[in-house]
Amino acid sequence: MTKFIVHTKDTAPEQSVAVLEGAEKAFGFVPNLMGTMAESPATAKGYLTLSQIFDQTSFSRTERQVILLAASRYNECHYCMAAHSVIAEMQKVPQEVIEAIRNDRPITDPKLEALRHFTTRMVDKRGWVSDEERQAFVDAGYTRQQILEVILGVSYKTLSNYVNHMVDTLVDAAFAAKAWTPPTV
Repeated sequence: MTKFIVHTKDTAPEQSVAVLEGAEKAFGFVPNLMGTMAESPATAKGYLTLSQIFDQTSFSRTERQVILLAASRYNECHYCMAAHSVIAEMQKVPQEVIEAIRNDRPITDPKLEALRHFTTRMVDKRGWVSDEERQAFVDAGYTRQQILEVILGVSYKTLSNYVNHMVDTLVDAAFAAKAWTPPTV
């Protein structure tokens, strides 16, 4: 079995040190996900860059977290579900919204539910979302621009979801209160 190292600034490849320093500045610690991604400087930099670009989209903080949580929920990523549940709380996303996504229930706010549904369909269909689903998303109050920005968010989250699946990233203590496991069928 291939084991991955959770790097620190002292053990990471030189090109990853700046990314880990940035993560430490943002979170107060180096999250295990970033420490693991540091093995590949390009992956760590790519993830950080996608994160920064996704924050520049036309979506609100709440909408961005809905996208990230919905993609992570569909991909059954235990690490990202815990981390983004905590981050969403810090960003004042309503608890009902967070819990709805965590428990695979509809969000009561119709516009946010349309976003959750569209994001889930985007992941499920690997981008092959029907014309009717695209139109329903636009009819809910979103734009063509935001269709593309959902794809950006899904791409960003897919990177971390797949890394976490590959290495079984240990949930950091800072996110442990929101630990999540996929429901059994």
